[in-house]
Amino acid sequence: MFELFDNVRDVTFLSVLIRLGLTFLCGALIGLEREYKRRPAGFRTHILICVGAAMTTMTGQYLFLSQGLYTDMARLGAQVIAGIGFIGAGTIIVTRRNQIKGLTTAAGLWTCAIVGLAIGAGFYEGGLIAAALVLVSELLFSQLEYAFMNRQPEINVYMEFRSRSVLEVLFEELKKRNVRVRNLEITRTRENDVTSSSAIFTLRFPRPVAPEEVLERIRAIDGIYLIEEL
Repeated sequence: MFELFDNVRDVTFLSVLIRLGLTFLCGALIGLEREYKRRPAGFRTHILICVGAAMTTMTGQYLFLSQGLYTDMARLGAQVIAGIGFIGAGTIIVTRRNQIKGLTTAAGLWTCAIVGLAIGAGFYEGGLIAAALVLVSELLFSQLEYAFMNRQPEINVYMEFRSRSVLEVLFEELKKRNVRVRNLEITRTRENDVTSSSAIFTLRFPRPVAPEEVLERIRAIDGIYLIEEL
């Protein structure tokens, strides 16, 4: 199937053009999915990383094959694998409730760099298959993940609210939907003569009830300032 690449595995003008074109395409497709979901690293970021990684590999090949410099061709690529961690770390954020977000984007950036290295080295098959698998995991498996999370019978919740009377309204709303409250922990703090209340608890859902629907109903209750899943 990939025999058509056999004639462009050497470093020539045509092979360089094909490699950069393929890495541009792979980076664009992966980045487009991230851009659509409004993630920190999107369309242009993935393109630049993928193309830059490919250029790194080809530069190592050029120095060894064309310039006759006896150097390790993989050394530059190894620095890309290590260095991409700095960019990936910038996409990871920790919310004030210690919820980590951005891991998928960071992992996608790292894999996108590997795709660029592979295609830049002339390993077209590996690079294209890896890019296809990344797209499948982000487009298809994300839907399966969300579907699984919506059917998860138990979630941990953090809530900030006004007064004890709000809890009574909350418990009544949950009781209507047969949602059970477990491990309730309430904290009250006073600062500058202002008292604020927060709670961490676990909600156990019956199978037909979607957690996101219940959380939306809770957010609509007067006196609840913030509620989010931990």
